[in-house]
Amino acid sequence: MTAPLEKDRPPKVSEGEARRVAEEAREREWRRPSFAKELFLGRFRLDLIHPHPTPAVEDTRRGEEFLTRLRAFCETRIDGALIEREARIPDEVIEGLRGLGAFGMKIDISYGGLGLTQLYYNRALALVGTASPAIGALLSAHQSIGVPQPLKLFGTEEQKKAFLPRLARGEISAFLLTEPDVGSDPARLATTAVPDGDDYLLDGVKLWTTNGVIADLLVVMARVPRSEGHPGGITAFVVEAASEGITVEHRNAFMGLRGLENGVTRFHRVRLPAGRRIGPEGAGLKIALTTLNTGRLSLPAMCAGAGKWCLKIAREWSAAREQWGRPVARHEAVGTKISFIAATTFALEAVLDLCSQMADEDRNDIRIEAAIAKLYGSEMAWRIADELVQIRGGRGYETADSLAARGERAVPAEQILRDLRINRIFEGSTEIMHLLIAREAVDAHLTVAGDLIDPDKSLGDKARAGAAATAYYARWFPKLVTGPGRVPGAYGEFHPAGYADLAAHLRYVERSSRKLARSTFYAMSRWQGRMETKQAFLGRIVDIGAELFAMSAACVRAELLRNTGRHGREAYRLADVFCRQAALRVEELFGRLWSNTDDIDGRLVDGVLAGGYTWLEEGIVDPSGDGPWIADAAPGPSGHATVHRTVPRADPAGDPEPDGPGG
Repeated sequence: MTAPLEKDRPPKVSEGEARRVAEEAREREWRRPSFAKELFLGRFRLDLIHPHPTPAVEDTRRGEEFLTRLRAFCETRIDGALIEREARIPDEVIEGLRGLGAFGMKIDISYGGLGLTQLYYNRALALVGTASPAIGALLSAHQSIGVPQPLKLFGTEEQKKAFLPRLARGEISAFLLTEPDVGSDPARLATTAVPDGDDYLLDGVKLWTTNGVIADLLVVMARVPRSEGHPGGITAFVVEAASEGITVEHRNAFMGLRGLENGVTRFHRVRLPAGRRIGPEGAGLKIALTTLNTGRLSLPAMCAGAGKWCLKIAREWSAAREQWGRPVARHEAVGTKISFIAATTFALEAVLDLCSQMADEDRNDIRIEAAIAKLYGSEMAWRIADELVQIRGGRGYETADSLAARGERAVPAEQILRDLRINRIFEGSTEIMHLLIAREAVDAHLTVAGDLIDPDKSLGDKARAGAAATAYYARWFPKLVTGPGRVPGAYGEFHPAGYADLAAHLRYVERSSRKLARSTFYAMSRWQGRMETKQAFLGRIVDIGAELFAMSAACVRAELLRNTGRHGREAYRLADVFCRQAALRVEELFGRLWSNTDDIDGRLVDGVLAGGYTWLEEGIVDPSGDGPWIADAAPGPSGHATVHRTVPRADPAGDPEPDGPGG
């Protein structure tokens, strides 16, 4: 195999250049309030989330009608076990989803979609994801990050009219950003879109293209070289998957989500009319990040659904299974696990519904809230599924098919564990989410004191930044000393007679919010410009904020359910238990901010990478195969036959009307 030319490799960029590209892509202005942002700054703005926002009557009617039809479809038409065995969603299931209008859930009625709110879209994903996580991923990748969402936010009216009706009728879309040697560092993006007259020529390779194997339309991020009349930069394009020069070279297989149509896609001199560009040149990353602000809510939706299923199985199994004379649920070792599953599932749904409704109302900036929902949902759902497997014991490790073959109920506990594992990586790994949220959480500090800790700034810039920072912190820091969390009786409406005391938990959140802000300030004072290298510390700061946000959401949801007469007493009990469990985690995280092994961990890593501990690896065999760590992705024609396939439609004309509102 010929080695790739240096010009064909991903561009080499410095750490500073990579940071600059990421910083330019993020939304810098805060035009609307943010509950989570205020929480990290030590300001507990309960008024931003309480009373809990509720959907409009008409939105509720249309949403509930669709959920009723979707539930019937899930119960009668989706065989999750078959999808798991054959690693493919049957074509007739996809066609059935088209008939329901499921591919147009988030597309406006005026373009042929159902026009569901974010709240009901997420509830639909939670529902269908329990029938088959692979179908949940199919619909989510299509609408949350695929072509519909960026067109909705940034497309021209001409583009919307051209593509949204097609997508609403069931043409499938995919989002292509990642490359074999480019993950969360987009400054190294190697795929190019070179101007050629009024067109662009697209070249490059994209990896892990969810839906890419069966997609009809693609959103592709590519680098436009700077030239006369072209400002250049990373740019977004809508691409027809059937275009000449596109080859899906491989369908990837994973530990979970076996029905996922995820592949490797190569572009070789694919001609794109300028009208296929979404937004201006150079706006691609900003479009991607803005799309993800609400797009990330699809993952916690399916995590909340998974939690509900795990709770159902844990309850039924633990009541039926007896050990030492009583049901295993009555043994404390198992009972504490069930309590964790129930309380945490309540919190996951509370976070999801609160974020979804705030997205629908569009009064608050939810970029941090949505990121926390994704981070917290993916981490806690994984723990919930792990606890379910432990509760089920050997049966939790046994496959559903094996259980059925020997005459027992086919419970896919091990499958849900495998399927959920990807959510800690999808759409921003846990580690990247920590850094993304931390950057937004300290934005106010960097705005006033950024130049002070920037080694590239002049002494004059630092002096001006110092004066501004002194004035800001002189006003801000004293407010962190005391607050409503120290006032007995504060938030009294959350302690109605005969109910659990949630007011005490909100007072704890308020006190902890101020402590969190003080801790962040101390860290910035201590490490200054080195703060960004303290990723373990920042991760704990974010995790504390996530727990406090989840506690707030749980309390607000419990009060909503009490006021509406729907399981209010039970909701209060769930919120109370969750907050007590979360507070223990918060206290542990606070302790680990300053008492940890971060420094010695770093020194050990240096030794490991230097080869000083290779002796520890002796006495094994490595079953890994041969080959490079990262596949060659040099641009050029493909040497593979495409594995792309088109899911056939019942109506070749492509004009079926979805069954329901917006059809």
